[in-house]
Amino acid sequence: MGKEIERKFLVKDSSYKNLCSGKLFKQGYLLSNLDKTVRVRLIDNKGFITIKSKINDLVRDEFEYEIPFTDAEEILQKICEKPIIEKTRYTYNYKGHTWEIDEFHGENEGLVVAEIELEDENESFEMPEWIGEEVSSDIRYINFYLVKNPYKNWNK
Repeated sequence: MGKEIERKFLVKDSSYKNLCSGKLFKQGYLLSNLDKTVRVRLIDNKGFITIKSKINDLVRDEFEYEIPFTDAEEILQKICEKPIIEKTRYTYNYKGHTWEIDEFHGENEGLVVAEIELEDENESFEMPEWIGEEVSSDIRYINFYLVKNPYKNWNK
C-alpha cells in the first residue's frame, strides 16, 4: 500500500521560476471528500487515475495507475466535477528534498502552493526562502476543495 506524507505551504514570491521548469497538469475528481478522493490527471501525453484515503492531515493512503491518455481526457471532459483543476507544476530539489510548486490557472488563478513529500511525519527539512505560511491543515488548499470553492471566489 502506498503512503503519501506531505506538508503544504503558500509561496511568497516567484523566484522559484528561475530555478526550475514546469509541466502543465489537468486534473478532475470523480469522488471528492475529506476522507477519500478519486482523481484523473493528464500530464503531458500521459493519463493517470489516483485513489487516496485520509489517515490524518498529513498522511494518506495513495494508489496511482497510468491509464490511456484518451480515456483520461474523456473522463475529464465528460464525468469529472467541474471546474477542472489546471496548474503548472514546478519541481525543485533543495537540500535533500523535492519541492513541488503548483501555480494554478483558470478558476484558481493567482494561487501558488508548494508541497514537500516526506518519509515520516516528524521528518525535519529546510525550506527555501520563498516558502511562506504552512497550510497543510487548511481544507481550502486541498485540490479537490478548489473544485468546490475556487480561489477566485475567496474573500482575500
